Formats: sequence, structure tokens, C-alpha cells
Amino acid sequence: MSSPMALLQSSIPGSSTVRLSFSNSMPKKVSVVVPMVKGWRRGSCRRRLVLRAMVQEEAVQGSPSVYARDMERLSAKESLLLALKDAGGFEALVTGKTTSMQRIDVNERITSLERLNPSPRPTTSPCLEGRWNFEWFGSGSPGLLAARVIFERFPSTLANLSRMEILIKDANAKATANIKLLNSIESKIILSSKLTVEGPLRLREEYVEGMFESPTVIEEAVPEQLKGALGQATTTLQQLPDLIKDTLSSGLRIPLSGSFERFFMISYLDEEVLIVRDTSGVPEVLTRLETPSSIIEETL
Repeated sequence: MSSPMALLQSSIPGSSTVRLSFSNSMPKKVSVVVPMVKGWRRGSCRRRLVLRAMVQEEAVQGSPSVYARDMERLSAKESLLLALKDAGGFEALVTGKTTSMQRIDVNERITSLERLNPSPRPTTSPCLEGRWNFEWFGSGSPGLLAARVIFERFPSTLANLSRMEILIKDANAKATANIKLLNSIESKIILSSKLTVEGPLRLREEYVEGMFESPTVIEEAVPEQLKGALGQATTTLQQLPDLIKDTLSSGLRIPLSGSFERFFMISYLDEEVLIVRDTSGVPEVLTRLETPSSIIEETL
């Protein structure tokens, strides 16, 4: 019967192998074959995860504590994700509908997961890159304050913040807030920033540009009483000079270089969950979005 290592190696086409050896005080030497798959960078997050899983599989009998700690981490992560769901998710958070009991429960589970952080240097880990969805803000988070302003000034029937996400790639970040007006007009607020590594856990974020994307109208969702006004507005826009129309269609850009910056610490990072804390210790929880590689490779 073939071993799990042989099955994994044979199931990945076009792969070569690199043989690594691990030894400790035990006399037995652990040898692990790591597949090199086309499209995987040598230090990629996915390949490191495969390597870690294979090392644990080979060494589990000699080091049961490694396996037990990983199982504890997976259990703590599942517990946090369930607590976020029970608290009502993103909408309940930004509308202020989460209870004190739900908030303290989520914070307790965040702390439990942070102590099991598998990434000793998350600021330089390839797992940091990708598209992440905001799941939780602390009470003092800039994201939550911005969301509260929208919901306090406008009824949910007029303005709704549907989601917030961030794309991190090549030491740059692009945060996007998706807003829907009157349930029929969609727009985005995009904040671009530069990330600088300040240490194994700490990053400095310097804001570069803010942009209000040109709104998109969902015509079938426009209320009947507003269709006339929408038609007049569309006609007026079409009569504007081409230069102004091009400017409006590309969105309103606001330079921010040298204006704002913040420091934050990555307290937990794996292939699915990212937890950061600002200088006040306020936590933010993000989960990785499963998107096509063409989107992840988007230029910032």
C-alpha cells in the first residue's frame, strides 16, 4: 500500500521534489519530500502549509504535542468564526445591533486564537498577501466609526454599507467599502496605502490616495417615484463636455500622501484568518476571500 507522501507526490502533475531533513534529540531522522508544483513560488503560503502538514504527518508519533497544538488552534479558530456568526455578522456590527455579551464573547475567542498564532513573522509571510474580508471591528476601529457615521445619518433604506474588504499585494493595500444608496445605486470608496515592515509583528500604513468610484445604477431596483428624476439626471450628464464626463466616470480621486498614517500589529495569521490590533489594542478580524487568481494578481 502506498504511503500518504507518495500519493500526494504522484497526484500533483508536473512537480519536482526537494528533500528536507529534520532532526532533534531523537535518534530517528525525519525526512520529508516537498512537491514543487508549477505556479507555486518557493516561499508561497500554500506550499508552506503543505510542508507543515507533511512534517506533522511524519513526526506526529515522535512529537504528539505538535499535532495537539494544531488541533487546538483549529478548534479555537472554528469557535471564533461561529461566535462572529452568532453575533449577527458584519451588518449587525456596523449597525450597532451586537450586544455586550456577544462582543465580550467574540473578544475572548480572539484572545484564545491569538496565543496559538502559527506565524512567528507574519509581516513578511506570503500568507499576508491576498484579498481579505472584514468580519469584526473593535469599538474604536476607524472602519467601524466610518460605518456608524453612514448608518446614523441615513436610514438603512437610504444608505447601506454592504461589506468592506482589503487587497494586500507587494507591500501595498487597497481597502474598499461597498455602499448601496436607495437599494438601487451602488458605489465604492477605495483607500490605497503603502505598507512598511517595522518588525516581525508591526507594520506602518501610509495612506496614498482616496477615491470615490462613479456610482452604478441598478435600473430595475430604482423606486418608481424616482425613475423620472433619474432619467433627467442621466440626460444632463450626457450633455456635459467630454472632459467632465471622463472625469466623473473615472471617479473622484483625493491625494493623501503625507497626510495620514497608522501603526498596527498582526497578532494572528494563517491561510484563512488575519487578526490585527491598532496602537490602542483594538482588534480587527478578517477572513480570506476565495477569489480567482486573476483577481488576486490585480495591480494596486
